[in-house]
Amino acid sequence: MAIGILTSGGDCAGMNPAIKQFVDHCFMKNVQPYLIYDGLEGLIDGDIKQADHKDVAGIIHLGGTILRSSRSKRFFQFEYRKQAFENLQKHGIDKLVILGGDGSFRALNQFYKDFGVQFVGIPSTIDNDIFGTDYCLGVDTALNIIRGATDAVRDTSASFKRGCVIETMGRDCGYLALVSAITCGAEVCIIPELEYNLDSLGLKLRSQIEHGRLYVVCVVAEGTKKTNDLVQWLENDVGIETRATTLGHIQRGGNPTVFDRLMATEFATFAVDKLIQNDNNEGLVVVYKDGQFEFVSIEHVNSQKYTISPNLLQMAQGMVH
Repeated sequence: MAIGILTSGGDCAGMNPAIKQFVDHCFMKNVQPYLIYDGLEGLIDGDIKQADHKDVAGIIHLGGTILRSSRSKRFFQFEYRKQAFENLQKHGIDKLVILGGDGSFRALNQFYKDFGVQFVGIPSTIDNDIFGTDYCLGVDTALNIIRGATDAVRDTSASFKRGCVIETMGRDCGYLALVSAITCGAEVCIIPELEYNLDSLGLKLRSQIEHGRLYVVCVVAEGTKKTNDLVQWLENDVGIETRATTLGHIQRGGNPTVFDRLMATEFATFAVDKLIQNDNNEGLVVVYKDGQFEFVSIEHVNSQKYTISPNLLQMAQGMVH
């Protein structure tokens, strides 16, 4: 048996620990591991290499992915999927592990329908927006990077009696901004999932400033497109000099945390074992739900839109009005 691994879509910390565990665990199970470079594009172009321990030695602490990644338009065309399948056949690879998001899973699900190549997906996105799993690989590292940046910006904001607006990633999902706002003690949190009232927030903050508040921390998800508006609001309505900091891709990189390394190891182990044990499954995703690892279908992952826990949303009520 031969199993290949690839990383697709946005990179995240935790991918390299997962790749290392994939190779190590395959060898322990007497399975030949293969590394597929450049995501779905590499699958099409045949950038495939038989893996050895030396390929993954010393990568567990690295952010990003040594396999590199891509977003492939060609994979949507049957002729290129056929080419990818033929490349796998040359190496005797009949099963795949893919680290990515729901778009990557859908792509391989079509690949399975076309050619019967079984796969297990590992949810890997810092947005934490995949339905069916409470946790996606890379989230803890991203949150810790945001926490460190927000704490640092707060220090200088307090020194100058300023407001600060911290923009996190999160195109359609405010998970990163919400959890960061809660854990960093922000005064304001603006995310797509919550309605907010700047009038009542402004009234509250002006009163606090009159009674000695030195700074204001506002965390905003990029998907709201409200960063500049919030700077203007803090300066003109609340009356505090304000600076904006857009964290950008710094949130995707960095040294993986202990938690992300552990999750990566467990995700990869379960994925390999599932592919070894079951010769008849279609595309599956290994998820972490209610403290347990389990497998769900691609149809289940795509059946609904991810929603943030109501408990977390409730904790933010004081930061939105």
